[in-house]
Amino acid sequence: MTSELFIGLMSGTSLDAVDAVVASINQSTVTLLHSHTRTIPSELREQILSISTDHPTPLSTIGLVDHKLGKLYAITVNELLKKAQLSADSITAIGNHGQTVCHQPTGESRFTIQLGDANLIAALTGIDTIADFRRIDIALGGQGAPLAPAFHRFLYPPRDSTTVVLNIGGIANITVIPPNGHVTGFDTGPGNILMDAWCKRHLGQNYDHNAEWAGNGNLITTLLDRLLADAYLLRAPPKSTGREHYNLQWLESQNLTSESPQDIQRTLCEFTALSIARQVQQYETGSGCEVLVCGGGAHNPLLMQQLQHYLTQWQIMPSSARGIPEDYMEAMAFAWLARQRVHNEPSNLPEVTGAKKQASLGVWYSTGTPETTLITAPKIETDNE
Repeated sequence: MTSELFIGLMSGTSLDAVDAVVASINQSTVTLLHSHTRTIPSELREQILSISTDHPTPLSTIGLVDHKLGKLYAITVNELLKKAQLSADSITAIGNHGQTVCHQPTGESRFTIQLGDANLIAALTGIDTIADFRRIDIALGGQGAPLAPAFHRFLYPPRDSTTVVLNIGGIANITVIPPNGHVTGFDTGPGNILMDAWCKRHLGQNYDHNAEWAGNGNLITTLLDRLLADAYLLRAPPKSTGREHYNLQWLESQNLTSESPQDIQRTLCEFTALSIARQVQQYETGSGCEVLVCGGGAHNPLLMQQLQHYLTQWQIMPSSARGIPEDYMEAMAFAWLARQRVHNEPSNLPEVTGAKKQASLGVWYSTGTPETTLITAPKIETDNE
């Protein structure tokens, strides 16, 4: 089986950085070869936040952010290639998630918007780029998220006990791989998004390093109970969410006026841990169950401690213990999704997203060279209901 090199790019809800990987992939294996991270400039981060939190935004600003992100992704790729001492023509394609600024997967008119001009990425890197992964799934009746579970199923075959891959980015999501192999996955609710926003407001820092602020706070049980009553947490999957729901405005509606900001931070950490744990617990299949944690939340010692506190029958470990660095799981997923699109193979899981059919996700943005101008239409599989 011939392996090819793909680049995966990911910038998530936390808006801290662009993660990039070079992965060698064939039909049965994936190997991380090189990685690189580039911080998102603060001005661009604030512009993205403004768009994402429903502030009135001129169309020209949205176009400008789309352009800036496209250039940022391209710069990140070129830095990665230089670091890895690889040429552009050694890479089959780039898979770019793009930056989500609005995700509305329910209702009569469902849509999702990711910015980051993929035409610019292809032009500035000289590498064909696959982007806009989510909207085909939505067009087929799905949520367009989460998409990583298909990659997790590729990575981790069923065992005698359940494996859960838990990604704690801005939003937390899980992939559940039970012994019978019937994979499910969904967004559990907030990951770092509320903790980061609260920390930024009160400390001027993008996140609470090592949970040092939260760790010296006290748990507000009445506030925790109010947060846990949120309707999204009680909804059955398929489901996905984002900054549109979990934001400072939502948090401030929870009657915070008499509470200490530090105690609120401690409570937000508990909220993330308990909202995740309650949804993981239902998939327990006896001894040997594992939770493989990736994303920025894997580096939060208080959050990891509380997850183990609530999931006493589960072994909690970073995904690096099973071969994939926790900071690059998502970028590797989009490298793999690009590989699936290049080979016109299915890459969504209808049982996860709710789509009516399987599809090869993503739109192909060509560099325009003769050998890459023949682009096939996405492959739509037969009904999988």
